[in-house]
Amino acid sequence: MPRFAVVVFPGSNCEEDVRYALADVLDQDAELVWHKETSLDGFDAIILPGGFAHGDYLRPGALARFSPVMKPVVEAAENGKPVIGICNGFQILQEAKLLPGAMLLNRSLHYVCRYVNLRVEKADSPVTFACREGELLRVPIGHAEGNYFADGETLDDLEANGRILLRYTDSNGNLSEEANPNGALLHIAGIRNDQGNVVGMMPHPDRCYEPELGTDHGTKLFESLIKWTEAR
Repeated sequence: MPRFAVVVFPGSNCEEDVRYALADVLDQDAELVWHKETSLDGFDAIILPGGFAHGDYLRPGALARFSPVMKPVVEAAENGKPVIGICNGFQILQEAKLLPGAMLLNRSLHYVCRYVNLRVEKADSPVTFACREGELLRVPIGHAEGNYFADGETLDDLEANGRILLRYTDSNGNLSEEANPNGALLHIAGIRNDQGNVVGMMPHPDRCYEPELGTDHGTKLFESLIKWTEAR
C-alpha cells in the first residue's frame, strides 16, 4: 500500500479533510507532515492541501515556498513522485516553480465558494487516472485568487502538450464565461507539469468524497491518485 504525505503549513485548514478522505474513506496510509520536516523519505505521494499557508502574506504561497519541507517536495517532484497541490497547494507549487503561471484575484474581486462543473480533459494524470476524457464532475471551489493567468507562450504549451487536466464548464460540459467562476484563462481548473507527475487544481475533492456532502465526485480524483501511485 502506498504512503501519502499531507503537508501542513501554519494556516493550512484542509489537511484533515484530505487525510480523512484518503485514510478513513478510502482506507489508505495517509499521514500529516509538519512544514518544518526536512525529509519525505518513505512516502510515495505528496499532497499540499488548501488553506492560507503563512496567512497568505505577500501573496498566496509566497512564504510557504521557503518552508523546510519544500526542499524534499521539490526533490520528490524531480524524482517522478506524484505531487498534488489543491487550491492553496496549487499556488504554493506555482511559487516553487513546479507549475507555471500565477493566480490572480477572481474576476469578481470576491471570494467564491460554491460547486462548479469540471470537464476532464486528460485521463492519464495522477488525479484523472480513474476518469474518462470528457467526463463531467461536480466539485466545490473556495478561493479568492483562483483566476489562472499565464503568458501566451505558456498557454500555448499547456494546450499543445495536453497539460490542461480540468476545465470549468456548464452542466452540459460546454465552455462559457458564465460557467467560469473566477475568470481563469482557457477556463483552467487544473494543470500538470511537463513530466506529468506534478498537478495543481483549484477545486476541492477533499470537500466532496461522500454523498452526504452533496456529491462524492471528489472520490474519483483521490482514487485516481491511489491507482496512479500504485501503478508506479
